[in-house]
Amino acid sequence: MTAEVFTEHRGLLFTVAYELLGSAADAEDVVQETYLRWADVLHDEVRDPRAYLVRIVTRQSLNRMRTLKRQRESYVGPWLPEPLVTTADVADDVELADSVSFAMLVVLETLTPLERAVFVLREVFAFEYDEIAKATDRTPAAVRQLLSRARKHVKEKRPRVERPDDYEDIAARFFAAAATGEIQQLMDVMSPDVVLLTDGGGKKQAALRPIHGPDKVIRWFEGVSKKSGPFTAEWGTANGAPALLMYIDGELDALGSVTVRDGKVSEIYIVRNPDKLRSLGEPVAIRRT
Repeated sequence: MTAEVFTEHRGLLFTVAYELLGSAADAEDVVQETYLRWADVLHDEVRDPRAYLVRIVTRQSLNRMRTLKRQRESYVGPWLPEPLVTTADVADDVELADSVSFAMLVVLETLTPLERAVFVLREVFAFEYDEIAKATDRTPAAVRQLLSRARKHVKEKRPRVERPDDYEDIAARFFAAAATGEIQQLMDVMSPDVVLLTDGGGKKQAALRPIHGPDKVIRWFEGVSKKSGPFTAEWGTANGAPALLMYIDGELDALGSVTVRDGKVSEIYIVRNPDKLRSLGEPVAIRRT
């Protein structure tokens, strides 16, 4: 029964941990730690296994978030979340897809660990204030204050994201133009205030800070192309949205994703850090229940 109950909620637990940590590998570790703690619990005394398990995974995630926060302060260049290959049906749940998007996870990274935990548990998973208070060792009143600050911060920092019917076509045209060096096509598909974030982790060529504007974005792609050579690509689904897997000489070199606003590419996310591309395999089923 212990294993069966845990397995029933495993998808939810992984999703909570991933949204708190932005790393599939760390989320998996936290889920395993949660199972070990769950195995030692007197289960007959647990009235709500789902809430209890989320409480454990939240506390374990908070412990790890504090360590990761220190590590990321010395990270080379912009930090982007570890891409997560998701099943295509995730896009049907717009709120869930948005919550694991690159755009949202980048903003969540700017919150304090407690603000992030409270925001995710309330806004994404709709937990009650009393339950969030138990998970975070805070009072319900403190949880409300944390949530208010987090909501304000996210509203200020979060880019407006659209999912138009031709989203994949717009993204495909952008990456096709980037691969072939078609400058005019790149200019046509990018917003005037486009922003490029590249994550190489100090191990692959990447900009050390965000790049603003079409001209500078084009120069960056030209520089990478000259140094690494042309790339081939295939479409996949990552973090609830279409993503491009880019290969150089048959080896996975990067994963790219974009956000679209007013029919133009407005944010571009390129993950080249090889450590973050290792777990890209079978799609992961994420869930809110």
